[in-house]
Amino acid sequence: MSEAPDVSLLVCTRDRCASLAATLASITRAADAAPEVSIEVILVDNGSADATAAVIAGWQPHFPVHRLRETRPGLARARNHALARASGRIVAMTDDDCLLHADYFAALLAAFAAVPAPAIVGGRILLGDPADLPVTVKLEDHPMTAVAGRFPGGFVMGANLAFTADVPRRVGRFDERFGAGAPFVAAEDTDFLFRAMRCGVGLHYDHRFTVDHHHGRRHRDEETRLLAGYGFGDGALYAKHWRDAWIARALLRDIADLWRDLADPVTTHVGIRAFYAFRLRHKLRGFLFYWRHALRA
Repeated sequence: MSEAPDVSLLVCTRDRCASLAATLASITRAADAAPEVSIEVILVDNGSADATAAVIAGWQPHFPVHRLRETRPGLARARNHALARASGRIVAMTDDDCLLHADYFAALLAAFAAVPAPAIVGGRILLGDPADLPVTVKLEDHPMTAVAGRFPGGFVMGANLAFTADVPRRVGRFDERFGAGAPFVAAEDTDFLFRAMRCGVGLHYDHRFTVDHHHGRRHRDEETRLLAGYGFGDGALYAKHWRDAWIARALLRDIADLWRDLADPVTTHVGIRAFYAFRLRHKLRGFLFYWRHALRA
């Protein structure tokens, strides 16, 4: 039996052939810069209708690549398909609009060497194009560890996330009702993190392994829809885990934050007035939708 690779990198994609090609090229560069790190890449085409299949077929790097297809839509479903094929000691994920920095793989191993297993570590996410709005980024320049009992939303992000191979055995699969292309829109990564922390898995952030996110959102309405979706997904997650004391504390913090719309308003999201009220409103929408969805099921 061949030795397990150091890293399994999962990339799920749908109808982003141009950005995917750039992502794959960045993976090759990062792998070339770290010949001491053994890797495999697991690519899942989640029902693309553009030239994605040709891009995937044309990518022929020097390391193993598993090319999979999942025709049923849903990022969480595609990630589960990829996860079932992963054999690396560390499982990492990035998005099809992200570019890995050249030192990504060496920095990833260094990050995991610094924390005890089982562990989840999220990496730094920089804005890839200054013309894009400053959303879906993670800019902190120092390591952090999540506090037990705190809701993990936003602490790390699925666009640059990794975990030791034993984590899915403890936590289970991604909940396919959450995430892009699914009924609850978002929060598939947050749900996974929440369940992991409840199982005693350490959650960390390490700025050393970094990706540039070329998300392409440049208009206020795109940002508003994105943040509404994040709130909606978090609200559905609240409903899923409503019995948990962590969720009660998170909801109480959301309510307590409403005063900040007057005392310390968020000004970075220009298209959103009263950000904390906006966020809570969409969380409540998601909370109610979860229960309607559950009753219909």
